[in-house]
Amino acid sequence: MRKISLPRAVGASAAAVLLSLTALTGCGQSSSATASSGYTGPIGPINLKQVCPAKIVVQTDWNPEAEHGFTYEMLGPDPKIDAAAKRIVGPLFAHGQYTGVDLEIRAGGPAIGFQSVTSQMYQDTSIMFGYTDTDHSVQTAATTPTTGVFAPLRINPQMIMWDPATYPNVHTIADLKAAKATVLYYQGTPFMDYFLGAGILDKAQVDGSYDGTPANFVAAQGKKAQQGFASAEPYLYQQKIAQWRKPVAYQLINDAGYPIYASELAIRSGDLDKDAACLKQLVPVMQQADVDYFADPAKVNALIVEAAAKYDTGWVYDSGEADYATTTMRKLGIVGNENGAAGGFDPARVQHIIDITRPVYAAEKVSVPAKLTPDQIATNRFIDTKIGFPS
Repeated sequence: MRKISLPRAVGASAAAVLLSLTALTGCGQSSSATASSGYTGPIGPINLKQVCPAKIVVQTDWNPEAEHGFTYEMLGPDPKIDAAAKRIVGPLFAHGQYTGVDLEIRAGGPAIGFQSVTSQMYQDTSIMFGYTDTDHSVQTAATTPTTGVFAPLRINPQMIMWDPATYPNVHTIADLKAAKATVLYYQGTPFMDYFLGAGILDKAQVDGSYDGTPANFVAAQGKKAQQGFASAEPYLYQQKIAQWRKPVAYQLINDAGYPIYASELAIRSGDLDKDAACLKQLVPVMQQADVDYFADPAKVNALIVEAAAKYDTGWVYDSGEADYATTTMRKLGIVGNENGAAGGFDPARVQHIIDITRPVYAAEKVSVPAKLTPDQIATNRFIDTKIGFPS
């Protein structure tokens, strides 16, 4: 089974992660909690009350972090952090005004026992949106199908990094093959299966023992490469990990031929038509929130850092990392317009992901529907083409 979230635990010891799991109650189970924001202010020009659930529930794929910033951007005044349940609830705002409904943002990763978001969505139908990746949606299309309706990140921030001092002639992931460098990765990661099948890396050089901690990479003293996130690890390894304290070089897996949409917001495919009226009004609110967050992330980043600390799952996330993440995502084009609009999908790109992952999943004996189409995996049906990031 593919495990999505554990690699985000870099910086926390494996013991801390395990201890955090034992401290959680009801891990991976749906909750009967119905906490609301209690907000009763006037509803603005965008009124979701008649077409959407009273509370929009979003299941994220990890602890609070800047990659989720747009979701927190939609929270209105005085959101309530529930440290025990690892969730935050507040009024859902658009353009600074109340929309008539609440927003609940749930943490993933350790908060749900490292289960996949998709499995959570099908266990607990109160969840309207789940964060998932294009390749995972292909993988589960036959069993627990989801359809992406909004892609806050145009490019996946996952990467493979290496020590530039040890490997001065390595500039791409493919160069690691010629250098015969060992590449640490998280076992079951589809992009690695693709890299091996495509000949980008050799099976003899990859090591699936990566557990999300820096110990193995640091102990190798620069001789091993490792998977990670461009929005996190370069900052952590240079600024926070005392045993390293120097730069790393990297290439995005997107740029090495695996261009999935990561952490897209998806719904259960069977709910698409039922929720269409809500999605038509809500998705543009998400688009604008994404643009607004990256224009001025400071307030939301402070809330994210506060929530991460209160959840106390072993995940350490400070304002420096949040600031680095937003700056880096802008700099690298990880956020931006797709086909001229914020949050959209390129159908040709989705088809490419279907094509390149089909043999990967076939080798794992995972059945992918023979007639799977891009619009089943991701749709632009609710995207407002007038809302986008400035040039």
